[in-house]
Amino acid sequence: MGTTRSAVTFANPFILNRDVEELPAGNYEIETDEEEIPASSRSAFRRTAVYFYVNRGRSTRMLAIDPVDLESALSRDAESGAGMGAAETAR
Repeated sequence: MGTTRSAVTFANPFILNRDVEELPAGNYEIETDEEEIPASSRSAFRRTAVYFYVNRGRSTRMLAIDPVDLESALSRDAESGAGMGAAETAR
């Protein structure tokens, strides 16, 4: 099992899905948990969970999200002309 940390930047307020209210533009941290799938010639990973962190003042809220919702939100932000997308990734 491994965890990949990354950050995304939204240039505009956005909605991840209908279960989460509109979030403000800004930088957000993401963690993706993956498990290794053994293969004979190379390793592969399967996503087991994706967490999106929302900082508000002194509190941080962790949302378990569908990666498709994140990709859709990033695409909508990019279509608005100023989206930044993924900023960095570390495993």
